[in-house]
Amino acid sequence: MAQTLREALGAKSIPLTHSDSLELIARLFGQRDWNTLSARIQSAGGPADAPDSPQAPPDALRQEIAVDPEVLDRYAGYYQLSEQAVLTVTRDDRHLAVQLTGQRVVPFFAESKTKYFAREVNAQISFVTAPDGQVTSLILHQNGDRPMPRIDAATAKKIADRTAERVKNQSPAPGTEDALRRLVEAVASGHPNYDEMTPALATATREQLPQLQPSLADLGAIRSIRFLGVGAQGEDVYSIGHENGASHWRIALDANGIISTAWVTPGP
Repeated sequence: MAQTLREALGAKSIPLTHSDSLELIARLFGQRDWNTLSARIQSAGGPADAPDSPQAPPDALRQEIAVDPEVLDRYAGYYQLSEQAVLTVTRDDRHLAVQLTGQRVVPFFAESKTKYFAREVNAQISFVTAPDGQVTSLILHQNGDRPMPRIDAATAKKIADRTAERVKNQSPAPGTEDALRRLVEAVASGHPNYDEMTPALATATREQLPQLQPSLADLGAIRSIRFLGVGAQGEDVYSIGHENGASHWRIALDANGIISTAWVTPGP
């Protein structure tokens, strides 16, 4: 949620540090500060207490190593996150520069020849190669694992042009409002329809359902859905009015009408 807030404000040229974003999220939940909210999450048996949940080591424990520039050059290229967003990887001297559609460039540093980490955000990437050594995809490790196939420059440009047109027009994509209503009602009931989601989103939803379901259930039935605009990655942004509050959503569908992106943040 803190990362989503940073990205949304960053798209409007409003800089926000990760720590400040965490403090704002804590305030949205009615807590004094992030330490208080974090403690309440842990005492309630949240992710930090789950013994079977693998935890990524803190950045302070990650050791940057030197990698041959020729290896870094092999990773440079385009990787498709969705039909609206592409991850662009370039070499910047002795490290990688990574940029997701609609976001700023973030440096990534090597901890092995195939694994890289960011210091500015809590994210890592790992590259997948074929037996012949060709780089075929990467995996973004941030709020779950997001595999991204490598695509050529022409395909990346088509995606960028299509997304730029959507952002310019600021019109909702057909079907997103209905899909959002079904998603929210299903998650609130505790029985999401995973067939309406891409595999990556279905996995993330299963992992987060213990937290999502009670939060949405407490908000109550949907009273209104208002379209706010198109986000920097081509996703539709909605505000939902519930019986007992509000929630704000970003949603995108793929070419088959399957939900490929769904992000939620609390609202006043």
